[in-house]
Amino acid sequence: MRLVCISDTHGQHNKMPPIPEGDVLVHAGDCTGSGTLPQIDAFTKWLGALPHAHKILIAGNHDFCFDKNLRGKSMAAQSRSMCEQNNITYLRGESVSFKGLKFFGFPWQPIFRYMAFNAREGELRGRLKRIPDDTHVLISHGPPLHVLDYIPTLRRHVGCHVLAKHVEQLRGLKAHIFGHIHESHGFTVGETDGVMYVNASICTDRYVPTNKPIIIDL
Repeated sequence: MRLVCISDTHGQHNKMPPIPEGDVLVHAGDCTGSGTLPQIDAFTKWLGALPHAHKILIAGNHDFCFDKNLRGKSMAAQSRSMCEQNNITYLRGESVSFKGLKFFGFPWQPIFRYMAFNAREGELRGRLKRIPDDTHVLISHGPPLHVLDYIPTLRRHVGCHVLAKHVEQLRGLKAHIFGHIHESHGFTVGETDGVMYVNASICTDRYVPTNKPIIIDL
């Protein structure tokens, strides 16, 4: 199965490089700039019009309307409904399977300013425990620590250590798709676990949507 991976389009989806053909199109969050309903409406209509048989979306820290704790249950429900109306599978701590391949969406991240889906370490641990052991493809917004998470200007890795530790325990995992750290767009394979790691951020650190989608075959 061919997966086409994108993330962090930040409302600039119409300006990004061409999207390759594939079976499943995965967007790992930050589809909007500031998470308003009009932005989500525009994005979901664009995504829904693409030819891929299956489209999966999770929210990112900029996608406020999806976070019921920040914008309320009604707005979060409207955002999810926009996905459903455009044949998009929205995952928030949920799984979906296509042709025997099981995907899980995890939007939460360590606390970062006043953004969407912030979670303290204890909450992160609890939510990560709910990921099924038989998950094949994990989609999170942020990266695990030391994997495509380096910010040159800070001279450090900024991924989540709690996420990294839990990923090691998912024995059936084949791929982990994320974004969030624009500076580390790319692909790598874990030396010990053989997992394919993808940072699919389309926008650069200057929020220019020039990074290309990444394809993986499973």
